[in-house]
Amino acid sequence: VQLQAFGGGLVQAGESLRLSCVVSGRPSGRLAVAWFRQAPGSEREFVAANRFSGNYATYAEPVKGRFTISIDKIKNTVYLQMNSLRPEDTAVYYCAADPSVMLSKLRSRTAYTNWGQGTLVTVSS
Repeated sequence: VQLQAFGGGLVQAGESLRLSCVVSGRPSGRLAVAWFRQAPGSEREFVAANRFSGNYATYAEPVKGRFTISIDKIKNTVYLQMNSLRPEDTAVYYCAADPSVMLSKLRSRTAYTNWGQGTLVTVSS
């Protein structure tokens, strides 16, 4: 599985941004897909995840209600819609995928073996 992420940029607090992650090949509905982020000096942390079927969305508490992970099965693309952005959302965002992640491990960084390049999101106050 190859992943290509894009869509980052510089926005002001309160604005929205949508990240995209194109998944190569023919992903099955069982494929786990996720977004993680890493701020300077911090560890990479979980943001949102789902199965490619789109039935198992889960979110980190800091983004719940503001971010939405969605799947376009025709375009083989995973989106992260980010609304009401805050300066603390500033980070490099990475998409990840793996065909073998159990539902109980969707939030686990170490469960994913395929990673896209990061895309930088900067939120100014």
